[in-house]
Amino acid sequence: MRRGAGRAGTGRAEQGRDDKKLRHRLPNPSPSGSRERRAGAGMVPIALEVAGSFVTWLCLYSCFCRCNRRRSSKWSCRLVTLVHGLLVTFLSGYVLFLDGPWPLSHAGSPNTPLQIHVLSLTLGYFIFDLGWCLYFQTEGDLMLLHHTLSICGMILVLGLGKSATEVNAVVFVSEITNPLLQTRWFLREMGSYHTFLGKVVDFLFVLLFLVLRIAGGAWIMYGMVTSPEPNWLLKAGGLAMYVVSLGFMVEICRFVRRKMWKKTPSPDTRSLQE
Repeated sequence: MRRGAGRAGTGRAEQGRDDKKLRHRLPNPSPSGSRERRAGAGMVPIALEVAGSFVTWLCLYSCFCRCNRRRSSKWSCRLVTLVHGLLVTFLSGYVLFLDGPWPLSHAGSPNTPLQIHVLSLTLGYFIFDLGWCLYFQTEGDLMLLHHTLSICGMILVLGLGKSATEVNAVVFVSEITNPLLQTRWFLREMGSYHTFLGKVVDFLFVLLFLVLRIAGGAWIMYGMVTSPEPNWLLKAGGLAMYVVSLGFMVEICRFVRRKMWKKTPSPDTRSLQE
């Protein structure tokens, strides 16, 4: 009886060891499932933040419309664009130069909380502005393509949880010229465009666009494309955005040529906004 009990105990011990080995071999679905649940839960606050940003810009636009009832809707939308350009230029510049990380050496790195806040703020604005442009039908295909690519790129980055470093840098080099462009438009509306101030604004706008958006943008694109970390879809979207910037550059070069040789008043270049 003792030998039988001993054999039974040994059998149970061996079976237990076999069960442990089998559990080690079988994949454990719980960690991946928990990661997916955490990722889904993490997107909820971001979605709420983007929605809050959209509502904020919409409310600001409504306030400007009420305060400027004698002005057109475009005037109020330009004011919103000016506020967004100033605010996002400061925030994205702080992230780029002070908070980090540097996009050329850390492309594809995980998103930081501050980067997420800046991109959520910007994404809400672009959704507002794209809706405004479609409703009033004021912009051409190039601007609509720019806004669509910007929205898709920011959604992709926020969803992946990485590469906000590069996108934030693109936002900075793009938005830094926006306040100058809006100032140019307001000067023209107030009849003060053909002055020394108007010439200074034009010069700074063209200079910053060529140096930062074209040259700096090419540098950022090179760092992103050559890095193995960023998603291939983000790389393709970045290249498409740069092609759009080249399209804006062509329009700027045409404006400069008319300005220098024909001395005629410049047309409305709202399509060069971003």
